[in-house]
Amino acid sequence: MIGCSQASDGQPLPGDGTAARPRPARPPLLCLSQSFAPSTAPTAIRASKLLRNLAAQWDITVVTETAPAQDCAAMHVEVVRARRPRRLLALLRRLRLDRLLEILLWPDESIFWVIPAVLAGRRLARQRSAQAIVVFMMPYSSGLAGIALRRLTGLPLILNLDDSPTCSDMHPHFPTRLHYRMARALEDLYARRADEIVYVSQANLQAVMSRLPGLDPARFHLVRYGADAGAVASPSPRDDFEIAYVGAMSGWWSLIDADDGRLRRAYRAWGRLGRHEVAVLDQRTSSPAVIGRAILDALGEHPDWDGRVRLAIYGNPYPAALVARALADAGVDRVVEVADPVPHERVAGILARADLLFLTLPRRVDGSRGGRISAKTYEYLATDRPILAALPRGENWDYLTGKPGVWLVEPDDHAGMREAIAELAGAKFAGHARSFDRSGLREELSYANRARQFAAVIDAAIGR
Repeated sequence: MIGCSQASDGQPLPGDGTAARPRPARPPLLCLSQSFAPSTAPTAIRASKLLRNLAAQWDITVVTETAPAQDCAAMHVEVVRARRPRRLLALLRRLRLDRLLEILLWPDESIFWVIPAVLAGRRLARQRSAQAIVVFMMPYSSGLAGIALRRLTGLPLILNLDDSPTCSDMHPHFPTRLHYRMARALEDLYARRADEIVYVSQANLQAVMSRLPGLDPARFHLVRYGADAGAVASPSPRDDFEIAYVGAMSGWWSLIDADDGRLRRAYRAWGRLGRHEVAVLDQRTSSPAVIGRAILDALGEHPDWDGRVRLAIYGNPYPAALVARALADAGVDRVVEVADPVPHERVAGILARADLLFLTLPRRVDGSRGGRISAKTYEYLATDRPILAALPRGENWDYLTGKPGVWLVEPDDHAGMREAIAELAGAKFAGHARSFDRSGLREELSYANRARQFAAVIDAAIGR
């Protein structure tokens, strides 16, 4: 196994033998992923899991901005820093000019990483005789580096879009109508310039294909997120019932009941000035408010459960003061606990010990179908735990339909949530905690399987 060598700011480590190393038996592959393990961003997890499996057949070089973990398997990881005007950005944020940054920084703040990534990628492609370039996005600016490298090196390019730039679940609004049109144009450019393009959502893939009927549909590929089965453990041995949610909820501000002053209202109006909305999402359903009320209703029906049923949120990045105020204003603070982000290697243990796993996506106010499918969907299915999925109709709902041990409800259906919680908590307290055999899904969900699908895409790009 080739050890992991690390470099910073595009410079190889002294003595890493890059220049003198003979061409390995495994064909070399150059990968760009601005975020990488140990980051807990979904793109970082996906990229690191796929590449660790692909390393069995490819000699992989990764260009990233994330300092890697000590054990990065059989890969060469080179850390390349973005050249951000940090002081200027910090000053504008202190002056509360985030709206200006939102308008000017396009496609996103990672644009400052593009040129350093291109310079490092071109050098590494030449030094390591790469046969193809793979780019993992989000953020979306990384794709520009991939297109530039394709032009500079002539190597085939595979672009992996974890979430579509025009997915209205991920991006329900844009700073202006022009920004929305630019996002569509950028995504179409990626589809035209890449030799192969990978999506994690069938709905988003189909939407882009329908916009570009002249492109060969064989260049579009669906490779979903995956999940390696963790250790199967018994639910909590304590005499309580824990409902676990792993990840960041985004609807905290929607729970706060405040009588804002004139200045604050003017600032909010400035933040919305010129905004182009493509979908209206009920952000309250991306919070613990609805399920918190459902827990309280279940406790009202079963007073002896008081203090024994709670929702535990693992992975909150928002300020503690904001979270505490939101929970209090929503009236659910006594049944909801919120913890900071946890390393990804701890997630499997958290899921395995929970009594019920909770998943929610924001309700689409107009009732239209959603195209987003959460990465948590696959991680939850890799366990034997019951799953309560509060989702709008769409791809995520369709994917979970018929899967064992899944309770599907609308994001604002607190009565449906109460029924599921009462049924499952009652079973545990009666000594019959529920679990479900999903062993038949393990091969489909595994990152080894996803890596085989991705390897076929790389082979297709080189074959073209």
